[in-house]
Amino acid sequence: MRRDLPYALSGLALGVLLLGHAALAPEAAAVRAVDVALVLVMAAALAVCRRYPVVALIAVTAAMLALHIRVYPGVSAAFPVLGAVYVAAWRGHRSAAALASLVFLGGFLARDTSVAPADRPGQQIAERTALLLGWFVAANVAGLVARQRRAYLEQVEQRAIEAERTREEMALRRAGEERLRIARDLHDSLTHNISVIKVQAGIAVHLARKHGEEPSAALLAIQEASSAAMRELRATLDVLRAPSDGDYVGLARVGELAERTRAAGVPVQVTVTGQPRDLPAEVDQAGYRVVQEALTNVARHAGPATAQIHVEYAPAQLTVSVTDDGQASPVRPVTPGVGLRGMRERVTGLGGTLQAAARDDGGFTVRATFPLDGPA
Repeated sequence: MRRDLPYALSGLALGVLLLGHAALAPEAAAVRAVDVALVLVMAAALAVCRRYPVVALIAVTAAMLALHIRVYPGVSAAFPVLGAVYVAAWRGHRSAAALASLVFLGGFLARDTSVAPADRPGQQIAERTALLLGWFVAANVAGLVARQRRAYLEQVEQRAIEAERTREEMALRRAGEERLRIARDLHDSLTHNISVIKVQAGIAVHLARKHGEEPSAALLAIQEASSAAMRELRATLDVLRAPSDGDYVGLARVGELAERTRAAGVPVQVTVTGQPRDLPAEVDQAGYRVVQEALTNVARHAGPATAQIHVEYAPAQLTVSVTDDGQASPVRPVTPGVGLRGMRERVTGLGGTLQAAARDDGGFTVRATFPLDGPA
């Protein structure tokens, strides 16, 4: 309504101008109630011409032609029609604007010719009609120019938005390329060091067996863990290079984690409840990583302890927990490290929750819950 206010005020101002001119013009007839109603119709039509340009144009043209025929207020009757023609052309109704211009000009000329006195030269009528014709042509052209300018400004604005979006996409792409470069450098560095560890462990195992000795469990665990780490590093880099390619680790390989942890000297028990199902890739990987990080923390911080892995499949959620009976105690609060923060970010990023805290009877529990609202 606030945007329609200027149009309504313009209609009232033109109505006052028409009535004043009709009262003062010597050639005009007396203004009656019907004529005032025609002026009010014109003002109301102009008030809504922004929203309904064609309807308003028809109403204004008909009202002003009727007022011109009845009262003969002169060229002032053309002013509201000029405004309605401009708005209609601006809103894209070119044919309606041109037709209304021709209808009003034709009616105006016919009224002038029919009531012109014998001593009035036809040249004066022609000049006034030509003047009105120029005004209507200018109104139509101005409306078209305004529409084209509006379209140009919208196009410029759209281009600016598109350019901003393109800059954001370029920034994201460059950030992705930088992350890929860092991942490659990290892969090369870690793979080299882990390869050295694997080779040294393999040599130690070979020498022990060559001398008729059984290699220690820790040495075999180092050899197996280094091989698994290299496979995961290569798989991670493959995923970074081509997200649709490469295998990913998931909960189906939790048994391998448990075997490696047992080989390192930590007894592990795996329990699976519920009906195993196909999981979204992100959830499957996140569950595996939670178990992996939790077992790493058990091996590093729990001391002599046993661990229990529990994977629970439910229709609406997946729960993964790792519990140990190590040295952790509620009396001594645990300071979250990089591993716990990484687990929490990974789980919460998928809409899940992570609980990591010491148990009342000793030990530590890591419990991650992932929502499974839709199909895998």
